[in-house]
Amino acid sequence: MKLFNPFDFNDPVTYAIPGFIILIITEWYVRKKLNYKQLDYKESAASIGMGLVSVFVDIGVKAVAIGFFIWLYQFRLFDNLGPATVEGFFDWEWHKTHWWVWILAFFADDFTFYWHHRLSHEIRLLWTAHINHHSSIEYNLSTALRQSPKEYLYKKIWWIWMPLVGFHPLMILTLMQLSLIYQFVLHTEVIGKLGFLEWFMNTPSHHRVHHGSNILYLDKNYAGVLIIWDRLFGSFQKEEFKPDYGITKNIYTYNLVEITFHEFRALLQDVRNAKTFREKIGYLLNAPGWNPHGEDQRAKTLQKQLKNNH
Repeated sequence: MKLFNPFDFNDPVTYAIPGFIILIITEWYVRKKLNYKQLDYKESAASIGMGLVSVFVDIGVKAVAIGFFIWLYQFRLFDNLGPATVEGFFDWEWHKTHWWVWILAFFADDFTFYWHHRLSHEIRLLWTAHINHHSSIEYNLSTALRQSPKEYLYKKIWWIWMPLVGFHPLMILTLMQLSLIYQFVLHTEVIGKLGFLEWFMNTPSHHRVHHGSNILYLDKNYAGVLIIWDRLFGSFQKEEFKPDYGITKNIYTYNLVEITFHEFRALLQDVRNAKTFREKIGYLLNAPGWNPHGEDQRAKTLQKQLKNNH
């Protein structure tokens, strides 16, 4: 098998960067005209800084992931879900006759993102990385860039099953990046509810809920592009009031190192203080807020209490 140079992959996000900048400036202008709360520019700068660090981490990880996915692809279960070679992927005729594969791959990618995202909230070890994206008390397009360098180190592992089934690695990477571009525009308050699209698409309204730290909104709306997975698997919550953004215990810092490692440090402290090996594993694998001796602060427990109190 001929080796593929990962830098030959035309990453859609690369071409979208100028659009990101234009949209961030446009949103700032619209917010000012509509008399929204003035932006905290230091918070936005911290989010952009996290994004830049993540981009550099992702360049290396993506190179390894593409190579590994291409290696796995030779063991695929089905031959008709992708061209046999890398060169074949760039044959337009194949795509014209196999357009339906893109539809299947889109749903497969979006389904995978949902479970990656959900487990990143429900397993504390994974949450120590994903929390970076939620740590801003601001919610605007710059917040979308507050990605986690740690999460980028392992995120693509969740998609390993797709090349093994038979989806071409470059198709998978393309869909992952297009989903990321779509999710960028969800991080805004200046777009209201979008009518019938709210039923099946992830929208700014749905994603505002996801970034809310209110008990009702915790661990809801994990969608990437389609909200159907949340509706199917019981994690959907409509926007009933303006969310309080951030995490349940906000860190109020612009320091990129602190943003990146604060929850990982807290987890290590809990593991060190655990009395038994079982408790140590419990802190690692249970949802954030799990406590074997104190009050249970997991989102599902708090939401159950909230429901009982009403």
